[in-house]
Amino acid sequence: MNRRFLIKASLLLVALNALPAALHAHQQKAAITRVVFNERTGLLEVMHRFYLHDAEHAMRQLLGSDTDIISDAQTQSKFAAYVQQMFQLKSPSGEAWVLSPVGHEIDGNFFWVYQERALPVDRSEGPIELQVTHNALREVWRDQINTVNIERGRSVTTLTFQGSDEHLTALLD
Repeated sequence: MNRRFLIKASLLLVALNALPAALHAHQQKAAITRVVFNERTGLLEVMHRFYLHDAEHAMRQLLGSDTDIISDAQTQSKFAAYVQQMFQLKSPSGEAWVLSPVGHEIDGNFFWVYQERALPVDRSEGPIELQVTHNALREVWRDQINTVNIERGRSVTTLTFQGSDEHLTALLD
């Protein structure tokens, strides 16, 4: 091969590796939520995990290009409030379970949003039906996938929101 070509190709590779990691990153368009019926604490605990990169891009689309979710506490609070608004649990009778915000944080490459509420008063041992809505980021990207893992006792039920899914129902043991 031509020596000049090899030198140019090597310099190009060095230059590409020096670009900021953000230029190499791409949107994952996937989120995971964990809903735990915690008998020990008497709470229903909800933990949403979004890729920080996705949250940042979504907030720029929703609020404007000058938002900075990494260093701006106000933007972080807005994203947490947005997630809380787009997620809902309903009892078998259709009553919305009000979830209280607990907080949010950035942990490595993830943005976490936390919610909770007291466990339902009727803690029957039998199966219960839970209606779930999780539309966070789904109006931003059509291919966003939100997975919800619901843990009750030793059982885990998984719901996957994708495509036109708006409301899914879990039958919990």
